[in-house]
Amino acid sequence: MKAAADKVVIFDYVLTEEGGDELERSAEPMVYLHGTNSIIRGLEEALSGHESDDQVSVTLPPERAYGLRRDDAIQRVPIKHLLTKMKKYKPGQVVAVNTQNGQKNAIVIKAGRFNLDLDMNHPFAGKTLTFDVTVKDVREATADELSHGHAHGVDGQHH
Repeated sequence: MKAAADKVVIFDYVLTEEGGDELERSAEPMVYLHGTNSIIRGLEEALSGHESDDQVSVTLPPERAYGLRRDDAIQRVPIKHLLTKMKKYKPGQVVAVNTQNGQKNAIVIKAGRFNLDLDMNHPFAGKTLTFDVTVKDVREATADELSHGHAHGVDGQHH
């Protein structure tokens, strides 16, 4: 079965940035419902038409991955709005913050007594990324998955 709209795709990946430095790799297979923008668009497009055991390597410019870095994504946020609670915050730490669109991770740029200056850009924004993917399986989506608009795990039973 080939990856297409309304099919569940299960894959492993290794993510590297330009220059070959590894950024992350899947610890468990990733599972998504194809055609629902559940993963970055460039990767979903690259997986279209692939099936079990296919090896796919795709290099995506920032515009097709996590976007360009935005200078206006630097924000001063009161510490009380953070979901990550700690006694002391340091530049470079990743913290979770409440936003109008729900929880989002941000990087601490500067820590004050009551506020933090946070970089709200995705950590991979502005980077050219290469995904080396192994498609583990492609299956039919269950009726529940289709009605919910997302995959429910490898076997379709987890929510």
